[in-house]
Amino acid sequence: MKKLIITFLAAVGMVFSAAAQSFPPEIYSGAWDSGHVQGIVIDKAEGAVYFSFTDMIVKTDLKGNVIGTVTGLLGHLGCLDLNEEDGLIYGSLEYKDDVIGQGILKRNKSDLKYENTFYIAIIDGKKIVRRDMDALKDGIVTCVNLPSVLADYEAKVQVEGKTLEHRLGCSGIDGVSFGPEFGKKGGKNYLMVCYGIYGDTERPDNDYQVILEFDTSKWLKKYAKPLEVGALHKDGPAKPRKVFYAFTGNTNWGVQNLEYDPSTGYWFMAAYKGKKEQYPNYNLFAVDGSSKPLKQKLSGVPYVKKGLVVSLADAGKKDEETGIRGWDFKYGSTGMNSLGDGLFYISENSKTPEKLQQTTLRLYRFTSDPVQPFVPVK
Repeated sequence: MKKLIITFLAAVGMVFSAAAQSFPPEIYSGAWDSGHVQGIVIDKAEGAVYFSFTDMIVKTDLKGNVIGTVTGLLGHLGCLDLNEEDGLIYGSLEYKDDVIGQGILKRNKSDLKYENTFYIAIIDGKKIVRRDMDALKDGIVTCVNLPSVLADYEAKVQVEGKTLEHRLGCSGIDGVSFGPEFGKKGGKNYLMVCYGIYGDTERPDNDYQVILEFDTSKWLKKYAKPLEVGALHKDGPAKPRKVFYAFTGNTNWGVQNLEYDPSTGYWFMAAYKGKKEQYPNYNLFAVDGSSKPLKQKLSGVPYVKKGLVVSLADAGKKDEETGIRGWDFKYGSTGMNSLGDGLFYISENSKTPEKLQQTTLRLYRFTSDPVQPFVPVK
């Protein structure tokens, strides 16, 4: 039996080694006069890498050679993921009349004014073939509106005798990923979209990550329209198929990057650390995708009778007082991409001395270790 186990482990190691050899240990994005990198996705079939630099898309090959760039979004493009069913890239896209939105317009020297609008951007990456392409004029981006997000963003709620803005602390959307429905193994893939959540330490109703589930199979024909920044369209599904809640304690701006990993069945959620002292304030969590959601009363949320709560994975550090599990991991909030076989590309962003934005994608292997969940692959 011992010999058999050793043989099996050796075989697993050989498979992992072969998989790792097909990906370079790092991929450099180049340096860009833009916002910081928000999300990444690798199209393995195309051999291409896509970077969201807030209001700019950069496409490279696996060696980091730039294939093309796209501007003209004039909004906040966040986390990205590839829909393998249609070969298109889906990402969160926000137009908000706030400090972030105004900063984007200022950087692009635009005097546009727009209403608060939340989209899923659908990007045809194969059309990105040269530098300085335009998201509008070159027909690269179409958008699907999410009116239910706007409703939560603009809502006012009563909590402990106070009137609070932004239901559930909703600041918009950021993390997105495709994967199977919670509680099921395999089957149809859905688009999961996470709220950005304000890091208000005084309110009790912003301690859950909110995850919206959408069936995108009819989106291209029914809702997707070209992006027109000066005339933002409102076509999209009235509401998500389902809404799920993951109790992590408050995080500053919610899930920055969401990534489903078929190897573990985990939905990784990378965030900025929260500041509420009663919580462990990890910046990386994982939802156990195989766990069946339970309809429960939401702690600190009096205006939601019951919600579908998903469980955090039995992995990482465990805070004994709250039961919350997660990791203290420096990277992930600016991009992570599961490659299968336990391998990930994770963004390590920085600035050049000239204040240009850049990132290096580092190849990592997931270990599940409570202290060091990912180790670089040399």
